[in-house]
Amino acid sequence: MIGIGIIGAGNFGAAHARAIKEVQGLHLVASCRKNIQALEAFTVEHGGRGYTDWRSLLNDKDVDTVLVATPHHLHAEMAIGAAKAGKHIMLEKPMAPTVAACDAINAAVAAGGVKLMVAHLMHFSLPCMAARQVLEEGSLGRPLVGSSWMIKLWMEHNRRDWHLRNATGGGMLMTAGIHALDRLVWLMDDDVVSVSAMLGAKFHDQEADDTALLGVRFAGGGIGQVQSVGYRNGAVGYAMDLVCEQGTLRIDMERGTMLGRDTIWADLPGSFEPDWMHNAVVREWTAMRDAVADDKPVPVPGAYGRKIIGIIEAAFASNATRREHEVAGAH
Repeated sequence: MIGIGIIGAGNFGAAHARAIKEVQGLHLVASCRKNIQALEAFTVEHGGRGYTDWRSLLNDKDVDTVLVATPHHLHAEMAIGAAKAGKHIMLEKPMAPTVAACDAINAAVAAGGVKLMVAHLMHFSLPCMAARQVLEEGSLGRPLVGSSWMIKLWMEHNRRDWHLRNATGGGMLMTAGIHALDRLVWLMDDDVVSVSAMLGAKFHDQEADDTALLGVRFAGGGIGQVQSVGYRNGAVGYAMDLVCEQGTLRIDMERGTMLGRDTIWADLPGSFEPDWMHNAVVREWTAMRDAVADDKPVPVPGAYGRKIIGIIEAAFASNATRREHEVAGAH
């Protein structure tokens, strides 16, 4: 039985706790949150011990693997601490607000000899998994053009002040639009080499972005665009299109995946499930269990998490200079 500790027993920490209960071989041992009343409510609902100091949780000998689901600017310190304590790590996205912080995490993980998986949920969502399978089968040829968007309510009930500031890794792109970027990069299956971007706070009075438009160039010649918008009032849009050499794919998180050929759209069988997000988190933890128990590679390693942050850093630089920017270290 693998003992799990949750650092960041908040809104999405609870989603992870519910998923952990469904994965055989995992047991929630402890959770951490500064707010004592909220922590007590969390442990009553999900079980396990409660800590108000994350370092105390890392000292718990029954904890084998930790989830870090805290404000973005705290990820690096906590993940590095976990690696030094010999704990395997599930690290919520974004991996960290900067490439430098990602590099520090990866170095600590390598030195500690532990597993690190970055929790990019799209890799475990059924619509995206179905699209990836079709692409790998090869009948559509290479994806050459992609468009991915995340348009949603920004000021949700769990929005906090740190989400609104740049220094704490806030903003719609880093918080939620990153899903649209990740999905595009994963399904195009290529490195982004340069970015042209426009970002700003168009709907809210805040420092960090609530809107971002990214144009990206891939190493193999493909191109893509990402739309990240946190509206004040509207209706959610959470989908993407891929145009391949021999057909098209539409991936919609609320409807499943469709395949377009010879002017006709057809639903891809087995690509839709009503509770896709919960099921994706369950798959995520199943993969983490297998990586730890059987010493398998994690599906989403730290190198990939760093790659996504490198693209976002290039987007910030492009917006500041109003020029296309190369992604550092891309091939």
